[in-house]
Amino acid sequence: MRILLTGITGQVGHHLCPELRARGWDVVAPTRETLDLANPDSIVRTVRCVQPHLIINPAAYTAVDKAESEPGPAMSINGIAPGILAQEAKRLQIPLIHYSTDYVFDGAKRGAGGELIPYLEGDETSPINTYGRTKLAGEEAIYSSGCQHVVLRTSWVYSGFGKNFLLSVLRLAQDRPVLKMVDDQWGAPTWAGWIAEGTVQLIERLSLAGVSGFAASSSSTNPASRLTLNLANSGYTTWYQFANAILAAAADKLPNSKMPLVLPISTAEYPTSAARPINSRLGLELIRNFLTSPIPSWEASLRQCMGKLQL
Repeated sequence: MRILLTGITGQVGHHLCPELRARGWDVVAPTRETLDLANPDSIVRTVRCVQPHLIINPAAYTAVDKAESEPGPAMSINGIAPGILAQEAKRLQIPLIHYSTDYVFDGAKRGAGGELIPYLEGDETSPINTYGRTKLAGEEAIYSSGCQHVVLRTSWVYSGFGKNFLLSVLRLAQDRPVLKMVDDQWGAPTWAGWIAEGTVQLIERLSLAGVSGFAASSSSTNPASRLTLNLANSGYTTWYQFANAILAAAADKLPNSKMPLVLPISTAEYPTSAARPINSRLGLELIRNFLTSPIPSWEASLRQCMGKLQL
């Protein structure tokens, strides 16, 4: 099977490429110089040159705050490019796997008692920032294309590679005696390595029925090809608690003099250009039907990530 993989320099693409190749699959992973997702002609040319059997698209414009002042570039990569990939997948009659985000929701979901409860795949979307709106536009473009697809919504992605919260905390710990972290936003920190592993399990599970498995497993709301799944680590926490867990896991890697005091603050005390959802929890009941191993907790994946990290 030949796979066209975008975003090789991103966190998920970085982890996915070796996982896919380890299964013996032929992975074509072009760099930005070859595949420019902001250029529709580049997308069409690349797909038609590669002639893949599966397209996987983890590439995205992920600068959440910068997107507020750069809605055009964000929409080109997050909203328009997935639709073009989907059109090409439809033309080739092959599946597309695309990654989306918890930010397509507004974070206001509550239970009957006012408690935060996880978002399910069928819940109404209502993004509160430009990044979320562009990612939702990408989802909708894929849905409307009619191609066979899986949209995977994930949250709070981190790894030992690239730009992310984990590496920011470790960097700040080297320079600041006190760190202030938001303690009223809830979600599941999700290791990019687990996203890659879960994706491979999903491909293998769906391939049991051949390519048609992507359509056969689709939502009844769009029986042609629609399949949307939440894919994240299990459990939930806040940024403040996540920062403390990171530093605890790095205790043997950082000198005592570099272990800062972490203080909890509210969202209101940490203003950003883009609004963030208070509730980013994602329900994982549906994805479990498509995986071949249990979903690890965010704490377990953090330990696994930190065990591979060289500081």
